[in-house]
Amino acid sequence: MANKLTYSTTFWNSLIAGITTGMGNGSVFGAALMCAMGRGRFDNWGGWYGQAYIPSTFMGFIDWCMIIFGVLFMGIMMIALNRHGELEKDLV
Repeated sequence: MANKLTYSTTFWNSLIAGITTGMGNGSVFGAALMCAMGRGRFDNWGGWYGQAYIPSTFMGFIDWCMIIFGVLFMGIMMIALNRHGELEKDLV
């Protein structure tokens, strides 16, 4: 029997689960970082709209942490679901 949980069939599930979990973990990482070091060397908090994504500002650093965590967790979800499909195909 073939693996039905391929990367193409699990993309949307991985996107939703991975991005929401990863961005949530990224925001917790940012909050812990803020509690541990305060503003640190960040002179500017970030700003609105596009300014909030400049990595040299505090808000931009946290936003990029959230995006990177989200993409990494999405990759982890895709690999995990594919491997689960590989294990499941042998059982049926």
